[in-house]
Amino acid sequence: MVSILDDDLLARIHDRAAGYDRDNAFFAEDLAELTAVGYLRALVPTELGGLGLSLLELAHEQVRLASAAPATALAVNMHLVWTGIAKTLRDRGDDSLEFVLREAAAGEVFAFAISEAGNDLVLFGSNTDARPQPDGSYAFTGTKIFTSLSPAWTRLGLFGLDTQSPDAPKLVHAFVNRDTPGVTTLADWDTIGMRASQSNSTRLDGVVAASDRVFRRLDPGPNADPLIFAIFANFEILVSAVYTGIGERALELAVASARGRTSARTGTTKDQDPNTRWKIADAALAQDALLPQLDALAADVDDLVDRGTQWFRALVGLKSHATRTARYVVDQAIAVAGGAAFSSSSELGRLYRDVLAGGFHPSNDDSVHTTVATALLGYLEE
Repeated sequence: MVSILDDDLLARIHDRAAGYDRDNAFFAEDLAELTAVGYLRALVPTELGGLGLSLLELAHEQVRLASAAPATALAVNMHLVWTGIAKTLRDRGDDSLEFVLREAAAGEVFAFAISEAGNDLVLFGSNTDARPQPDGSYAFTGTKIFTSLSPAWTRLGLFGLDTQSPDAPKLVHAFVNRDTPGVTTLADWDTIGMRASQSNSTRLDGVVAASDRVFRRLDPGPNADPLIFAIFANFEILVSAVYTGIGERALELAVASARGRTSARTGTTKDQDPNTRWKIADAALAQDALLPQLDALAADVDDLVDRGTQWFRALVGLKSHATRTARYVVDQAIAVAGGAAFSSSSELGRLYRDVLAGGFHPSNDDSVHTTVATALLGYLEE
């Protein structure tokens, strides 16, 4: 399998992670090195100037990157998701976002402005006003939260609700440039984990997306448009890869802790303690189930497999499984490591804080269970 991230690069990224977390600082040096090796154009086809990786190959790279620095992996994920969306559409004969691939190859950095405070509809509704203009452009007004890559993005993918057009309501998807008037990045990212991602809120005050950057107008609610599948597929798979990486690293640290701690009671290292061995084994059993599930879904997206109405069930199920498993493995690792993990400078302590972010990424547990139940039982009766 193709690998872009060599061990030396990952070691440098790992060594910087604690400092970024301590200082609540953006991962600028990591991003520069990742850009230099072509990581931000990993999914761009070679004929468009990229490295031509498959989603499966990139998912494995993201597992490795997250094992070194979860916040770096999560933040760069958002750019990679946009390129993945564009590739998924292109692979299925839709070139409406080919400009994303071309611009990523040229060095542009893409970010998401989708999430809004209190909006549990996520992709199926928006509190942001998308006002149509006479020339076909749209002016967006609202506040987006969790805008990862805030200090570095050059292209922002956003959406809002058009309530003015004759065919309204419509959810309008578009891109704007960083220098577009009306874009304000708020300095409000002071979280307990994933600090280096610097996922600040973004205020939009009449931000105009040109008509040629408006790429979808969709009815609110669930939609069969290929864009929705492409977003779900790439976001859920690549976010799951990040949390798979967190679990991998936590398991490594648990093993190291067991071998490095000596019991005052028995005089033997903790890897000889049956309770410790059970904890590590149980964490490993949970972790080992993740990668085959991740691989299967990523490969099916690459191979254009038609799972019909069961696609969304599978995608949200993977995300739920990955984030829950990562949290369980980290918990077990901390139990093995003991009080040392409670230190703010401990890597396991940082993983404990980082892994908590998993519950905030779409789809949350309530939404996951609704999606799976609907796939199996149909919609609730009115």
